[in-house]
Amino acid sequence: MCRIAGIIAKRISHHELTEKVSLMCDVLKHGGPDDGGIFSDEHVSLVFGHRRLSIIDPGINGHQPMADVNKRVWITFNGEIYNYLPIREQLLAVGVVFHSFTDTEVIINAYLQWGVSSFSKLRGMFAFALYDIKGGTTFLVRDASGVKPLYYYVNGKSLSFASEVRAFKSAGTTHETDHSWPVRFLAFGHIPEPFTTLKNVLSLQKGHYLAWQHDSCTYQIRPFYQITAKPGIISLEDAKAQIRAGLQTAVNRQLMADAPIGVFLSGGTDSSILSLLANQQTEQQIKTISIYFNEKNYDESAYQNNVLQQISGEKYTHLVKQKDFEEYFPKIIADMDLPTTDGINTWFISKYAHQDGLKAVLSGVGADELFGGYPSFNRMKYLRYLRKLPSFLFKAANYFQTDRHRKISFLANEHYLGDYLLLRGLFVASDIARILDRSAGEVNEILFSEQNLNHLNRYDEEHAAWFETNLYMQNQLLRDTDVMSMSHGLEVRVPFLDEDFQELALSLAPGIRFDSYQPKKILIDSFRDLLPEPTWNRPKMGFTFPFQEWMSRHGEISNEKLYKGRFAKNEVLKFKNGQIHWSKIFALYQIQQHV
Repeated sequence: MCRIAGIIAKRISHHELTEKVSLMCDVLKHGGPDDGGIFSDEHVSLVFGHRRLSIIDPGINGHQPMADVNKRVWITFNGEIYNYLPIREQLLAVGVVFHSFTDTEVIINAYLQWGVSSFSKLRGMFAFALYDIKGGTTFLVRDASGVKPLYYYVNGKSLSFASEVRAFKSAGTTHETDHSWPVRFLAFGHIPEPFTTLKNVLSLQKGHYLAWQHDSCTYQIRPFYQITAKPGIISLEDAKAQIRAGLQTAVNRQLMADAPIGVFLSGGTDSSILSLLANQQTEQQIKTISIYFNEKNYDESAYQNNVLQQISGEKYTHLVKQKDFEEYFPKIIADMDLPTTDGINTWFISKYAHQDGLKAVLSGVGADELFGGYPSFNRMKYLRYLRKLPSFLFKAANYFQTDRHRKISFLANEHYLGDYLLLRGLFVASDIARILDRSAGEVNEILFSEQNLNHLNRYDEEHAAWFETNLYMQNQLLRDTDVMSMSHGLEVRVPFLDEDFQELALSLAPGIRFDSYQPKKILIDSFRDLLPEPTWNRPKMGFTFPFQEWMSRHGEISNEKLYKGRFAKNEVLKFKNGQIHWSKIFALYQIQQHV
């Protein structure tokens, strides 16, 4: 797990290119504290940079950027390839020579053997740049689930890329702000892909590669892998057996490491299953990291202890208090890279995991999206009926008093994002217009200008799963998990998003995969003999902190005098009176700092 950066630009001197990429790597050092490297090719005005977090083959053989033995292909790679050993065996069988035991070298030689079709053979989380000298092409490649970030910027005949947006600013590649980002942020609570805070600095789509042709300075973006369903599974017993075996395989794959590894144990179903499955691996005792609070409504230590009693490895628990939130709040904001209303919880647990000597952890992200763990899975069916109402009624929803009802106004837009924002949006368009002093028409144009996806009109559980996976998880959970964990030099692995396990989950008949009365029932039933009953037989809580209380007592966040405009000040007062959710005030606070 690492951080990567690079620039290809014929109109910039070799010295300046190297200096710029070095600056990019300096600002990314937190994500790769163990080693760093630069590769350059003056003939095509290319410089690759790398910051390394050593987890597999941590010695000098894993230094990057790396080349094959004949130095035809160079790579700078961020991530883990969990199936690199069987691919390596295939390559050895046809005479390929290796000089390390790294997954990085496997990517290089797989490309030399199979070309771009090799990308679809990789199972893992990854973002890499690969320069084929003979082919005159550089590829930017991002994994099928979009676990690892990869941003790029094309300016005329130059291409820049990096693992974080801040790197583009640090190198002076671009400082031009995308003035639409505050609108998107206030609506979504994050900045959805492919957009960022910088104009034309975009996120490469998951499961795609960008091919840059050096002679013409042109590029194309193409898909290489899409997670799809296999033939349908209609037997309940068969489904449970395959889920058990499939998730065990995914956990086994992702425990691969030459460095200390553990599990985030929140006390919920998903992290408990991962902890207990990891504990069954006799080769290493698993370490667990848990957080608890003095605020009893948020404290899950009792549920954590039920699982910890069944685990033999080292168990780290940490109390997080209001004063910790106050102390680290400025650092948390600085580490975000892009504005978001999530990720503080990941920042804290990653901090403690790093302190406890871990370099990698397993996380339960993805289970809710695959098996119907959110309220949206039941709420989605109501959208089918709402969408049949006249449009003027949706516009009239702006006059409702409560946030919940005002968000119906999003349905005035015949667009799938209107549906999503009704379910998960923060501020409605008219309120965003007031906050930013823009017209509601301009706000709606920004939010709904992208192509509408007409196939998203079924309004069933599979529809909700698509929303939660491709919008909420992709844009918020995965991005925030990556940037917040890597700010502490920690790798977070996500077994539920193993490509083969996802294909298995998508193959379940909807009546088996989803249950209207018990969220994630098939997952729970598959591991019922492993899980303590109190873990699954309780209301869903989620991995959350006492932010409603903490932010209401935070000197800056809760001080309405520090906010601009009557609307924002009134929102702060409503928050202090318990009338609105903390995420809205947290979004407003960040807008105050940036706009």
